[in-house]
Amino acid sequence: MKRHDLKSMSVDQLWSLQKLVASVLARKILAEKSRLDQQLRQLVEPGATPANVKKTPHARRPYPQVLPKYRNPAEPSETWAGRGKQPRWLTAQLRSGKQLDDFRIKPPSDRARRRNSRTNRKMPEGGLNRFA
Repeated sequence: MKRHDLKSMSVDQLWSLQKLVASVLARKILAEKSRLDQQLRQLVEPGATPANVKKTPHARRPYPQVLPKYRNPAEPSETWAGRGKQPRWLTAQLRSGKQLDDFRIKPPSDRARRRNSRTNRKMPEGGLNRFA
């Protein structure tokens, strides 16, 4: 490889040298890229393309909604279904000596359940004037 004294070169000589360096660099970059593509093709499974080499995580199965079982009496909007880590409001109350059952949401009474079931019934065909 020849050594070039850049200070003693003319502007035209420097421009031609710059064009030569750019063309040699472009060829070497293309050669390196094709070599890396070839290595990648060898690493990837036969049916896969380099774009989808990354595996996608499996989607979680849908879980049914769990109704809350415990309620904070100080803040009724704060509830807990009894699954996972206990909320801070509950752990603080338990540490103060209260029992978990003190916060349990009571199911509606039989009377309330019957009243709700009557109001949710459909109107009989023909309406209320059915027997008139």
